[in-house]
Amino acid sequence: MDYDVIIVGGGPAGLSASVYARRANLRTAVIEKLTFGGIITTTDLIENYLGFPAISGADFGKAIQEHAMKYEPDMIQAEVKRVSQIEGGFSVETDSGTYTSKTVIVASGAAPRKLNVPGEAELFGRGVSTCATCDGPFFAKKDVAVVGGGDSALSEGIYLSRLVNKIYLIHRRDQLRAEPILQQRFTGLPNVEFVWNSVVTRIEGEKRVTGVLVKNVKTGEERKIDVSAVFVYVGEVPQTDFVDVKKDDHGYIITDENMQSSVPGIFAAGDCRHSLSKQAIISAGEGALAAIAAQMLLEKRLIPQQNA
Repeated sequence: MDYDVIIVGGGPAGLSASVYARRANLRTAVIEKLTFGGIITTTDLIENYLGFPAISGADFGKAIQEHAMKYEPDMIQAEVKRVSQIEGGFSVETDSGTYTSKTVIVASGAAPRKLNVPGEAELFGRGVSTCATCDGPFFAKKDVAVVGGGDSALSEGIYLSRLVNKIYLIHRRDQLRAEPILQQRFTGLPNVEFVWNSVVTRIEGEKRVTGVLVKNVKTGEERKIDVSAVFVYVGEVPQTDFVDVKKDDHGYIITDENMQSSVPGIFAAGDCRHSLSKQAIISAGEGALAAIAAQMLLEKRLIPQQNA
């Protein structure tokens, strides 16, 4: 076997797992298809991770990556295509090669959910975005739409409010779902207009976004709102298609209390796992526990459970 543990994903869960695995002297690889540090690196401000009262997502991602690299795991930039069982462990097939390992920790996170409306795919990167900190500066002093009512929509909306002329917050319900402190901050902004009980049915524009068509879910009334950009925050889709383990109806991996999946030797941690809440600090803790459980399994101190 190439490794004792392969960790799929380089966000807070995966990097935390790598620290614990390497400190246990396990041969460890972290495979990440995008950015080491994870999607949290695109967040404007993190205020709820213990020890960091206020830190940008980019700085946080850099800090956890540097911490993980101190223990010298193999850091592999690749996309995992398939995890398969083989004699004595697992085969991890990527777009740049295949690796073998005695155990696998899936910490692949989740990707932003799409609206799946006309114009979204065609105009993605030309006004349609899922990252305010990446693309917000391109729309300084312009009108934009933010779609969603959760933590991501409001925290990214707060960032955008410092740049743009006006934000139309489009939400399918008549009240927000974000944590209270974010609601207080966002609702107090002077350049926000709420579009309640509404969904986007079309994003308009040819070479760039020029507006959105929205429909009131209660009255059926439609209206067009002229905007230069649409920032979409309507949930996430777990990135778990590459592994065949028990999952819930949404694709999140189901584990036991030791982060072990329905397949002994495959563990899951972070935003790809079925859990009550998706938070970086929770992901980091789950990653640590998954690595400890993998170590105990390798040392035959953990009894595999087939019914997670």
